[in-house]
Amino acid sequence: MDKNEVMLKHQAEICIIEAFYGGSHKQLVDLIEQELRLINKPYGLYTMSAKKWHWRARCSALYFSQNIPKDHNYRIIFASSVLNLVELIALRPDLAKTKKVVYFHENQLIYPVQSQSTRNKNQIENKQQRDFQYGYNQILTSLVADRIYFNSRYNKTTFLANINTFLKQMPDNRIRLNIQNDLEPKCFVLYFPINLDQSLIDSIINETILNQMIDTLNIEKYTNRPISILWSHRWEHDKNPNEFFQALFKLQDMNIDFRVHVIGEQFTDVPDIFNEAKERLKTKIENWGYLSSKFEYYQVLSKCDLIISTSLHEFFGVSVIEACLFGAYPILPNRLVYPELYPKECLYSTEAQLVKKLKQICSRPKQFRLIRQAKSSDKSLSEIIIDMKNNFDKFKWDFLKKDFVSIFEL
Repeated sequence: MDKNEVMLKHQAEICIIEAFYGGSHKQLVDLIEQELRLINKPYGLYTMSAKKWHWRARCSALYFSQNIPKDHNYRIIFASSVLNLVELIALRPDLAKTKKVVYFHENQLIYPVQSQSTRNKNQIENKQQRDFQYGYNQILTSLVADRIYFNSRYNKTTFLANINTFLKQMPDNRIRLNIQNDLEPKCFVLYFPINLDQSLIDSIINETILNQMIDTLNIEKYTNRPISILWSHRWEHDKNPNEFFQALFKLQDMNIDFRVHVIGEQFTDVPDIFNEAKERLKTKIENWGYLSSKFEYYQVLSKCDLIISTSLHEFFGVSVIEACLFGAYPILPNRLVYPELYPKECLYSTEAQLVKKLKQICSRPKQFRLIRQAKSSDKSLSEIIIDMKNNFDKFKWDFLKKDFVSIFEL
């Protein structure tokens, strides 16, 4: 950091804090930072790497209390809900006078707890207590915040509606205040911004089509090649990979051909189903493992016909929208945030319905592709895709950036 940057940071009225600087959290901070630079608004940025999420939620307030300078002019704090804002303000009372804005990428009040059937009673009780703490921290953070933004209506609704139920887990001295009514007036929905240049999308798609046609050297083989299925979610239990792979196993048992790309981010504890799937689907796999290069990631998206989610915990779903922008058709569970963002034709309610949808598409790849490209008399699917892409305009950074910038004018 040069002398001018140090001076600007000292003069800054905006303090941006991200305790988990990776993935969508990093994407959002980087976009805000880029825009603040363009409009010459000085800011201070304080981050921690995107590792050990649970420890960031527990301990980041102490870290930031020691790293945010005490000699500052901060007027507003912008942070994600990973940070325990109450602890930070208690440790740094000089920050109490600032306007405090919190952005919820997710909420912990409805997080699906992994089955602990193999643990003894004390271990299960300890696990439940640890899980309670994360949601409790988010409630406290909301109470001290001046304004709260959620990345979807579903996120906002489920957070507010579950506060009382969540707090009833307390064994005694339960809180009877109507916290939901206190919080609701300062809660707003501000969709997560997607920043993808359409010319880049078109360029990558055109290059992919050209390469695929060269590989097949036959238009019939090109349109009738096996359907490519994408999994681009985190390799964790809340994304419900078991249901996804069980559906693919059933397709394989029915001798239905397909290809699969499994490219989501991996962490320390990977569910066992991934090792099983890698062995059982080895003749179907085209990509396996996280892609750190954005360009390579976009290239894979452009090759995929379908993007599947089986998630048990989703409040927006950046990877699904990105895949759709590159031409993939979504097949998603009729729960969580998905009914808010996608037409009902893209949704399924049971695992059997998921398998049925996959079977219908994978059994007739040519017909599916012709309909998608509006080259068939059946226009219903192509119209759904067009309407869905038009609806995605409201998630684009160019549309949303004025709303994010206005946060810093409170």
